[in-house]
Amino acid sequence: MSGTAPQRGSVIRYSYLWADENARGQEEGRKDRPALVLALSIKEAEGTTEVLVLAVTHTLPADAADAVPFPQDVKYRLGLDDAPSWIVTTEANSFIWPGPDIRPVPGRTPTTMIYGRVPEGLLRQVARS
Repeated sequence: MSGTAPQRGSVIRYSYLWADENARGQEEGRKDRPALVLALSIKEAEGTTEVLVLAVTHTLPADAADAVPFPQDVKYRLGLDDAPSWIVTTEANSFIWPGPDIRPVPGRTPTTMIYGRVPEGLLRQVARS
């Protein structure tokens, strides 16, 4: 799947591989989920864009310092569900865009892998966390 690289602050559909899954030898995430693009590294000489993403989960973190609550109004604007969610800040995935683990957002026409972008203030809060 191809497409223009997302911007910092974009929420993409991605098969996130959790650190514990990776430690067990898994090579792919178990499910597709929203993931927040925290940073991009553009390597013009190589013609690549490396993307750093954080998982969005419905699972309440054991320690509140491990995640940032995903505001309901932002979730609504992006077309996400209305269940409480958190942006996990204690681990990340990095990949070259477009990677094999990006997925199309269900029900979007035209096809896109990007839900939209979060406000700059939320992105800064996540980065500080």
